[in-house]
Order: sequence, then structure tokens, then C-alpha cells
Amino acid sequence: METNPGGRSAPVTSLPLSPQEETQALKEEGNLPLLLESLDKLEKEGKDKEGPAWRPSGIPEEDVRGVVVPYLLKQRKFLQKSLKEKQETNSHLAAAVVAGRQRIAELEEQIRRQKEEWQGVAIEGRKMMETFDDLS
Repeated sequence: METNPGGRSAPVTSLPLSPQEETQALKEEGNLPLLLESLDKLEKEGKDKEGPAWRPSGIPEEDVRGVVVPYLLKQRKFLQKSLKEKQETNSHLAAAVVAGRQRIAELEEQIRRQKEEWQGVAIEGRKMMETFDDLS
């Protein structure tokens, strides 16, 4: 209560809501009726099921591990298979590159030989022309 300068208590103009009103306001703010109905529905559905619940052991770490570990092992197997396929593809491509380089080296050697042959033919042709020029 507030006191005025004369020491008398002044009436409080805004009293807190009653507990029932506060509870109703909280229910409306958080949409609790809908959430509680949803929870009731899940509970009823769970009673009909015979299998284990999401957390059958009651220890969250073990339950999560029981779900996550098989998934991660499956992912690991998939990734290992994918890695193996990529490695095989890369080895085939590397072999193709080596074969291509060898073919290029062979072609360069063939070009060099043909160039030397043409140079030899050209030199012989000049010599023959010089010989014909000398004869004429």
C-alpha cells in the first residue's frame, strides 16, 4: 500500500488479477488449450502402441546414441563407397592422362623424324638442282 505525506494509506487503484484470471490469461497467451489437447492425443495414441517409446531406456544419451549411431554408420558406409568410386574414376583418368602424354611424345617424335626427312629431301633436291644447273 502506498502512504501519503500525512501517513495515511491511500487505496490502490490497480489490484493484481485474481489467480484464475492470471491462469486464463497465460493459457490464452501460450495457446495452452491447443497444446494440452495435442499432448492428450499423443498420450492416447501411445497407449495403443506395443513397441518401445522414443526413449525406451529413459536415458537420453543412450536413446539418442541408439538412433544416431546406426544413421552415422550408414552415412559412413555410403561415403566410403562414394570415395572408392571416386578413387577408381580418378585412377582411370590418371591412366588416360599418362596414355595421352605418351601418345603426344610419340607424335612429337614422329613429327621430328618427318621434319628431318623433309629437310634431307630438300637438301638433296637443291643438290640435284645445282647439278642440273652445272650441266646446262
